Amino acid sequence: MQYYEDLVPTFPDPETWTFGHVLRHHAAERPDAVCLDTPEEQQTWTYSEALDFSERIASALYAAGAAQGDRVVLMAYNSSRFVRTWWGISLGGLVEVPINTNYEGEFLRHQLDVAQARYAVIDDVMAERWVAVAEHARGIEKFWVIDSGAGIRDKAVDLLREHGWEAAEWEELEAAEKAELPQVRPQDLGAIFYTSGTTGPSKGVAMPQSQLYFFAQIVVSLCRLTPEDVYLTTTPLFHGNATFMAVYPVIVAGGRAVVRPKFSASRWIDHVRDSGVTATNFVGVMMDFAWKQDPRADDRDNQLRVVYAAPTASTIVEQFRERYGIEAFVDAFGLTETCAPIMSPYAVPRPAGAAGLQNKEWFDIRLVDPETDREVAVGEIGELVVRPVHPWTCSGGYYNMPEKTVEAWRNLWFHTGDALRQDEDGWFYFIDRYKDALRRRGENISSYEVEQALLGHPDVVEAAVVGVPADQEAGEDEVLAVVVTTGPDAVSAGDLLAWAQGKIPAFAIPRYLRIVDALPKTPSEKVRKAALRDDGVTADTFDSTQPRGETR
Repeated sequence: MQYYEDLVPTFPDPETWTFGHVLRHHAAERPDAVCLDTPEEQQTWTYSEALDFSERIASALYAAGAAQGDRVVLMAYNSSRFVRTWWGISLGGLVEVPINTNYEGEFLRHQLDVAQARYAVIDDVMAERWVAVAEHARGIEKFWVIDSGAGIRDKAVDLLREHGWEAAEWEELEAAEKAELPQVRPQDLGAIFYTSGTTGPSKGVAMPQSQLYFFAQIVVSLCRLTPEDVYLTTTPLFHGNATFMAVYPVIVAGGRAVVRPKFSASRWIDHVRDSGVTATNFVGVMMDFAWKQDPRADDRDNQLRVVYAAPTASTIVEQFRERYGIEAFVDAFGLTETCAPIMSPYAVPRPAGAAGLQNKEWFDIRLVDPETDREVAVGEIGELVVRPVHPWTCSGGYYNMPEKTVEAWRNLWFHTGDALRQDEDGWFYFIDRYKDALRRRGENISSYEVEQALLGHPDVVEAAVVGVPADQEAGEDEVLAVVVTTGPDAVSAGDLLAWAQGKIPAFAIPRYLRIVDALPKTPSEKVRKAALRDDGVTADTFDSTQPRGETR
C-alpha cells in the first residue's frame, strides 16, 4: 500500500501557522522580493510593502471599532485591493468572509445572516444589491467601497449612506496610521468560506488560521514551490481555489503571486509567458478550454513547470504536457472542511482517473458504508470520511450552524458525502457524490437554494434540482430543474427561467427545465432525486441553449 509522504512544512513549528507570521518572516528575510503582481493594474508589491499595507488596513479596521474575531465581508472582483484587504484582515486577527460576486437576493441574505459581520468591503457595482437586502444587513456598521473602474464609486458611497450606513472610499483603509495589533494564534478563526448546501442552505466553513496555512502548505508540497516560483491565479478570489490554494501557497514559499481578473482560454499561455509563470492551477473545464485553443509554434516558449488541475483531464494530460513543455501535473482530493487528505506525488505516474494517495502522516481517512459508517473492503465504493492527525488542520465546524456541524462530524469523523474507491496499491478514485450538491464550471451550487428560488414563482408548486453530465470533460454538472406547476398552461419553461434572472446567480440558473405532473417520491414523501438523475435530459426537457429554447 502506497502513501503520500512528501509533505514537510515550510514553517516546522505549528505555533507559527498564521498569515501574520508568514508575511513578517518573508518581509524580514526578503523585503525587496516581489510577492504580489497584478498585471492589469501594472503594479507590484514587495514583501516589505505588503507588510506595511496589511498593518495599515488592519489598523484602520480596529480604528473603526472592530474587535479581534469580528467578521469582515469581502465582496469584490479580482484586484489587488481584494488581496490587500484580505491580507490586512488576516494579519490583524479579524475574520475574512468572502462572498460570491454573483450573489444577490436570497443567496446574499442567507450568507449575511450566517456570518453576522460588522464590516464590509465591496466593489462599487455591488452597492445596489446590498440596498435590496438592507433589512438583513443592518449589522454592517461600515462599508469601504472599491472603485471598480465603472465610474460609480462616489455614487455607490452616497447610496449606502442614504440608506443609513457609514461608508467611505477603500483608500481610507490603506491611509490609516499603524497601531498596535493583537496577537493572533493558530487556533483563532481566520475565515468563513461558504460551501454548497445539500439538504439545506449553504454552510459557512469556519477555518482557523492554522488550517488556512496548512491548506496552503499542501499546495506548496504538491507543486514543490520555492521562493523562485511565480504562481498565476485567474479564478475568483472569493473561492478557496484562488486564495488558500494559489496566492497563499506561493506566499508561504516566499515567491510571487500573479493575480488576474479572470480566466481567458485564448490568452492563457500568453499570460503564463508574459509574467514568467512557473506554476498555476486549473479547475473544472479550464484545462479542456485551454487545450482546445489552436496550437502555436511558440506554445513551449514558457517557464511553466507544474499545473495543479482539479480534476486532471486524464485523456489529454500527456498531450497537454508535451505541447506546453510542462514537467508535472498534480492533483488532490479534499474539501474546504478538511484540506486535502489525498494527494498525488510530484511527477509520479498515476493510474488514469486516480486523484492521489492518502497523506497518512497528517490525516486519517476511511471509506465507509454511508448508512452504517462501517469500513468497506479495498476495491469497494464507500463514503470518504476524514479526521486530522494534528490539531487545527481541519475546520472546527459550520459557523452558526451547530446542528449541521454535529451531523457532518458524526462518530468523530467528518463525512464528506463523496463516494470513492481505493485500489490495492493505495490510489483513490472519485466516483460520484452521495450528496445533492452540484458543481458547474468551477462553481459550487446548492440545489436547495436554487429550488427555493424557483419556488418563489407563484405558479411553481414543487421543484427539484439535480446535476446531469456536462458536455465537456471535467465540466462536472449541468443544472436540471424538474418542477410541478399549478396547471398545464400556468407558466412555460422559458418564461420561468427568464423570471429566474436576477433571483438566482447566473452560473446556477438551470440549463435544463422540465415541467411534470408530479415528482417521484419515497414512501416518506422525500423526492427521489436519484430517479431524476437516472431520467436525465428527456425529450420533453427544455434546453435554454437551443434555438428558441426548444426541447431536445
